[in-house]
Amino acid sequence: MSSRLYIRYKETIASALKDQLGYTNIMQVPRVEKVVLNVGFGRHAKEEKYIDSVERTLTLITGQKPVRNKSTKSISNFKIREGMVIGASVTLRGQRMYEFLDRLISLTLPRVRDFRGLNPNSFDARGNYTLGFKEHLSFPEITGADMGEVIHGLEITVCSNAKNKKEGNMLLSALGFPFRKK
Repeated sequence: MSSRLYIRYKETIASALKDQLGYTNIMQVPRVEKVVLNVGFGRHAKEEKYIDSVERTLTLITGQKPVRNKSTKSISNFKIREGMVIGASVTLRGQRMYEFLDRLISLTLPRVRDFRGLNPNSFDARGNYTLGFKEHLSFPEITGADMGEVIHGLEITVCSNAKNKKEGNMLLSALGFPFRKK
């Protein structure tokens, strides 16, 4: 069973983007490749309770166990040693990715406090989009018992095979991302 966002992309969005961008083949149309959720531990990198709480939250939100990211070199100013756990991330692809994006667009973003739309300038040169949340409580998967004692932010990167910012913006706008008007 496919996600409703994926079905909408295949049936309507891809052909509309093909016409808008002037492509001759449907395979040239940009598509979402993966979604990466990332949490940096910062000053809490040595607190195992905090790390476990963040991993539990990411598992609830995505349905996948996060990977612990380790530092590649020591930085004395930040009290980081080589091989120390400094963050956790989850990479979503395929059906889970489309289901997550559908929940993000229709449930999570409307729940964000004082939400006025996503920043359209957060695209990189390759058409990938990154957005950040100051607190993880906006996600509907986090209920009263799961809120716990730790509130943390997280970063979501939507990676596409778009060639530039314009194509990436057109793709995500067509998928339903609520961008601010300039």
